[in-house]
Amino acid sequence: MTILDRFRLDQKTLLITGGSKGLGREMSLACAEAGADVVLVGRSADSLASTAKEIEERGRRAFPVVGDVSRPAECEQLSQKILSEHRIDILINNVGGRRINVPLEEQTLEQWQQILDLNLTSMFLLTRDVGGRMKAEGRPGTIVNIASISGLVANANIGGVSYEVSKAAAIQFTRTAAVQWAKDRIRVNAICPGGFMTEPNQRWAKEHPQVVEQFSQMIPVGAYGDPEDLGPLAVYLASDASAYMTGAAVVIDGGYTLC
Repeated sequence: MTILDRFRLDQKTLLITGGSKGLGREMSLACAEAGADVVLVGRSADSLASTAKEIEERGRRAFPVVGDVSRPAECEQLSQKILSEHRIDILINNVGGRRINVPLEEQTLEQWQQILDLNLTSMFLLTRDVGGRMKAEGRPGTIVNIASISGLVANANIGGVSYEVSKAAAIQFTRTAAVQWAKDRIRVNAICPGGFMTEPNQRWAKEHPQVVEQFSQMIPVGAYGDPEDLGPLAVYLASDASAYMTGAAVVIDGGYTLC
């Protein structure tokens, strides 16, 4: 086996939430190029179909699933349906976002819960179900949770609070799950992306150009990241190349958190 063989994902099936757009799309395509079949979960049938086609063009199978995992009851139903149809070897909990820009003193309980369900509850439910199935069947697996540098630092001039809290919790959830399942050969790691110019951030840039400009100036490499840069890291964490890594929160942010 060569060093590059350890990055292969042949005969593996990936389940990824929010897998048809932005960072999720790039991770889906990267894992497909490494050999994985992909179960894509997302809210838009059109974007799911488009990404599924790109996966199939890479010689892998794609299984698009329309659903909203930010709704706990729907997330549980989707999880059980997928597990009844597929043997999942890799889970990437990618779905998430800020969605609101509300000062702490104005944020409602409903807004708070909405973001926690989106970023954290969906992660808990899918990790519980998919990781639990891996453990019950006595087979190894890998789980990658997409957290954020916002779980490590406090963001200035951006309202919400629940986003930062949910991403910090995602990092700690990753660590505790990793410890509990280490002996079961189920590895759990997190990726903490910094600023990537995805579609939501492109919209954010138009609505809040001063915030985006300020953020860009604080990145040592001088610019937002390209979404394609996340694909190789996802493949690494999903593959045997990272066989001795679990409970890690890997930062990819152009050096932002160094300053």
